Amino acid sequence: MAGDPTSARLEEIAPGVFAWLQPGGGSGISNAGVIVDDDGLTLVDTLMVRSQWEPLAAAVDALDSPVRRVVLTHAHVDHVGGTRAFRNAAIYGSPFTSEMLDQPMPIDAYKAFMPAFAEEFDDLAEIGTRPVSHEVADNAQLTPRVEVLPALGHTPGDLVVVVDDADVVFAGDLCFFGVTPLAFQGDPAAWADVLDAVADLGSIVVPGHGPVGGELDVRRLQDYLRACVDADGDPARLGPGPWDAWIERDRDAINVEKAAMLAGGDDGIPTSMLRALGLA
Repeated sequence: MAGDPTSARLEEIAPGVFAWLQPGGGSGISNAGVIVDDDGLTLVDTLMVRSQWEPLAAAVDALDSPVRRVVLTHAHVDHVGGTRAFRNAAIYGSPFTSEMLDQPMPIDAYKAFMPAFAEEFDDLAEIGTRPVSHEVADNAQLTPRVEVLPALGHTPGDLVVVVDDADVVFAGDLCFFGVTPLAFQGDPAAWADVLDAVADLGSIVVPGHGPVGGELDVRRLQDYLRACVDADGDPARLGPGPWDAWIERDRDAINVEKAAMLAGGDDGIPTSMLRALGLA
């Protein structure tokens, strides 16, 4: 379900730290964040299509402070599609994100995987996205409040944004809360391990998808990812858990297949994901 982007609002979750939470949290429905600093604003992710990023841009504009920086937590389209709405900001991303944004958009695959947004993808293809202007390969203190940390798990180039003075971490898609994660481009075992560090970075965790959470939510996701590894290629072996109440459970097959492929030395795209993209 595409959800209603007009119902999203900037929510101040700590002094000068805002979360933009899109209800639903399923495919194509991601979160963003804003951090207020003395010199202006740092934006974390930019959503996907015009119906999403135009309300976000209007809300950010109402803060009456310039957007100096945009940090992209990773390269997936539901987090980078609105970069052109912030034309004067520096764009920070991992080297992998930079490489991905320099590639042509696979619009037909986006339409197959997220058909609710099919019409808007034509608009996105015409507008395009901005390239990364500043690559982040190591820990970086961007401002007195904003620290960016590289990580691996969901993709080969994730970034985590930490606001230490507010005890807040923007985890991007290293965290899905109430939503089944998607590991087609990641490593479920390594992802589960890196969540130990994420849980220690802040007590308030803003996920890439789903509501704001904390360590308990991080641990539940960690348990799910380890269950995907232990399933040894068979989604039926996942067993029960908190994930029984999550949405997008069709992703189980993708995550379990990817874990089994990596265990066998294959870092390719799971066949189940290729089918979902209309490529197999």
